[in-house]
Amino acid sequence: MLTLVLIILPLLFSMAAFALKDERRVRLFALVASLAEFGVAVAAFIQYKTGCHCLLLFSANWLESLGVSLKFGMDGISLLMVMLTTFLLPLIILSSFGHSYARPSAFYGLILLMEMALIGVFTSFDGLVFYIFWELALIPAYFICAVWGSHDRIRITFKFFIYTFTGSLFMLVALIWLYFRTPLPHSFDFRALYGLSLSQGEQGWIFLAFFLAFAIKIPVFPFHTWQPDTYTESPGPGSMLLSGIMLKMGLYGLIRWLIPVCGGALDEWGQPAIILSITGIVYASLIAIRQDDLKRFLAYVSIAHVGLIAAGVFILNLKGMEGAVIQMVSHGINIVGLFIIAGYIEARTKTRSIANLGGIASKAPLLAIFFMLILLGSIALPMTNGFIGEFLLLMGLFEYHAVYAAIAGLTIIFSAIYMLWMFQRTMLGKTTGFTSEISDLTLPEILTLIPLVIMIFWIGLYPDFFMKVAGPDIQTILSYLH
Repeated sequence: MLTLVLIILPLLFSMAAFALKDERRVRLFALVASLAEFGVAVAAFIQYKTGCHCLLLFSANWLESLGVSLKFGMDGISLLMVMLTTFLLPLIILSSFGHSYARPSAFYGLILLMEMALIGVFTSFDGLVFYIFWELALIPAYFICAVWGSHDRIRITFKFFIYTFTGSLFMLVALIWLYFRTPLPHSFDFRALYGLSLSQGEQGWIFLAFFLAFAIKIPVFPFHTWQPDTYTESPGPGSMLLSGIMLKMGLYGLIRWLIPVCGGALDEWGQPAIILSITGIVYASLIAIRQDDLKRFLAYVSIAHVGLIAAGVFILNLKGMEGAVIQMVSHGINIVGLFIIAGYIEARTKTRSIANLGGIASKAPLLAIFFMLILLGSIALPMTNGFIGEFLLLMGLFEYHAVYAAIAGLTIIFSAIYMLWMFQRTMLGKTTGFTSEISDLTLPEILTLIPLVIMIFWIGLYPDFFMKVAGPDIQTILSYLH
């Protein structure tokens, strides 16, 4: 029942949060609620590690006449995404305590509602139920960005909604087509969809429909244009939810649905998808170097990093897929840490302009130290979480095509250039009028960042602990291609 509890708890907590009025009380309630959800996820993780390697704990008929069932479960891949979601949510909420939001009950209620939808996406084993939760996750994300975002939030959020909703409709059409290709009685069950014998032409069209939905969410170049504006205009927690967790829905969709259902289409469409992913690495890296707005800079950093992950999925070998899964976790930790630091800087200096910053390390040494530790994970320094994922991804790409690996490997060089350049301009040198009176981290802020730093080095020093969780299920996914 743990899977069902993980979905129902944040829904109930969200309803309770909407009923609270006092800002301090609703913030504390949201934090405690997210910690309780994390506790349930840890219990599921322990259960999995101690021998139950398939946590399909709930299945019930919903629309029996249509073959739709409420089927939720967790294999190793799902479990890592659930752990990532429930680990980051308390930190995202805690990082917001220094900022006062209008209508706090709605703000925190929507965050908890989004957690419910995200867990539903990662645990749905029925295609239609997966689609429903996929769309549900968009609703709280839209309102968080539209209501509490910056001055241009309405136009930007509408663009975000149109992009993602349009892509989702293509996925729905593909799922309905697959449903009618299953034997009578038709079913959306993931095993029924995996077992379909599709022609090469059918696989090609299904691949394109799925790819469009997932590529927009990730985002893969050139479907990324909604992302920098949305990350920049969203409130801090909104940017963290979108970058740290929500984009993983697209990568997860590639692994859970696209590869097993229409992996044969990658003979025709895999190489163009890899080229787009690698193009995004180079393009976003070059654009990031030229950015002055700190949040917009991090938006392009995210595009560059997830481009490599997407390429690793499409090469269809074990190293690439393992690297993609572990890097999905690492990217979520690193990018949320960077957005938290950016939020602390903006709150203290009232600016996000890199040109206005400088000399912060001399005034706030703890802030600079935590910034550097998280930055090291982002640039994939050995013994940090970013290293093992990028190493496996590049190894897998090299087995697939040495030239593609060489181009994708530029991400390591580019990442070191733009991240260290940004650190130098913000943390080192002389102070400015914006940073001369900056204060150092408070105790709650330190407590927010410590778990992220622990995970950066835990994954970097002992990656096997996490890779063994997803390894057998990655091999199962790949087995559907043979």
